[in-house]
Amino acid sequence: QVQLVESGGGLVQAGGSLRLSCAASGRTFSSYAMGWFRQAPGKEREFVAAINWSGVNTYYADSVKGRFTISRGNAKNTVYLQMNSLKPEDTAVYYCAADPNASGTIATMMAADYWGQGTQVTVSS
Repeated sequence: QVQLVESGGGLVQAGGSLRLSCAASGRTFSSYAMGWFRQAPGKEREFVAAINWSGVNTYYADSVKGRFTISRGNAKNTVYLQMNSLKPEDTAVYYCAADPNASGTIATMMAADYWGQGTQVTVSS
């Protein structure tokens, strides 16, 4: 059974930092692209960041470039999202995604095969 389990969400003041983790299990994810999406109340789910199977190529939404960093663990079945300089508009439920298309491009991640349950991030002003 494939599972993606996110952790690390919470409440933080504007300007603060959080590190999200996503642990994948149920199959070998070392050849999968992985990524993060978020959904704020009343809004559509939006792309945040993605990383290809090797960790060499990364992609970011313009709204988080320079503030967020995506990375993979050594075993490649864990993905992290380091979030710095957080803003109230970053408040959302953050979801982890994984897809066998190893490229990790935004287009492929939007239709990812596997999704986690989400973790809440709340940034207070």
